[in-house]
Amino acid sequence: MTPLNLPLKNDRQAAVDFVKTHASWAKGQPSPICGGRSEAQVRLNKVDAPSYSKTRNHLDGAVSQLSPYIRHGVISSNEVRNHILGAFSKNQSERFLQQLAWRDYWQRLYRQHPDWIWDNIEDYKTGFNPDDYADDLPDDIASGETGLAAIDSFIQTLTQTGWLHNHARLYLASYICHWRRIKWQAGARWMLEHLLDGDPASNNLSWQWVASTFANKPYYFNLDNIIKYSGEDLDTRSETNASLEDSYEALHNRLFPHLEPR
Repeated sequence: MTPLNLPLKNDRQAAVDFVKTHASWAKGQPSPICGGRSEAQVRLNKVDAPSYSKTRNHLDGAVSQLSPYIRHGVISSNEVRNHILGAFSKNQSERFLQQLAWRDYWQRLYRQHPDWIWDNIEDYKTGFNPDDYADDLPDDIASGETGLAAIDSFIQTLTQTGWLHNHARLYLASYICHWRRIKWQAGARWMLEHLLDGDPASNNLSWQWVASTFANKPYYFNLDNIIKYSGEDLDTRSETNASLEDSYEALHNRLFPHLEPR
């Protein structure tokens, strides 16, 4: 067996070329997110907890993007927690630490109830039965060609970078479950295939929350909500996002016709 000529540790382009040569599935451009302990430390030192608290729901907000490094054990949640507590006051760090705690909560649920990851924890609260949802993800979603500019942009970001802002993940999950009426398992499986921080506990239990099988109601949104939390780079025009533009009352009645009207 011929030994592989591995690239030097810090030569990213050589590593990219090496993978493309030896892995037939490696196509397109690599994610702009760089791996490694040093990169994780740089990102940790850049965390601005007060700004995170104020802007975390905005798609261009001051989020840390530490999740891929935590997911793969490059940096631990405890290390992140200790750094934040040492760098910021309790009031400044509370929102950031809450999100870190949610991650730990998902992991604990996974350990206690491993069957919850792929099975419906509760019934849908949408007025539909599980059999009313499609089993497979359509090609237009997988390829980012739904015809809805905002949704397609989220899909392209996910598939090209391996990362997506949490609020955009919720929008995308909601669109798949409620606009397209596809089983959350199909969407969760697809998202895990692309996410660099893909974690079955955080990912799938969040999908169940959106779908309403782990919540008391379905999560849905409208175009005004996307506009509120997005920057100027996202196409949020009415004409390119038609089926997303409506009041919450009208969307509720359209998406969940078997429920009481709002």
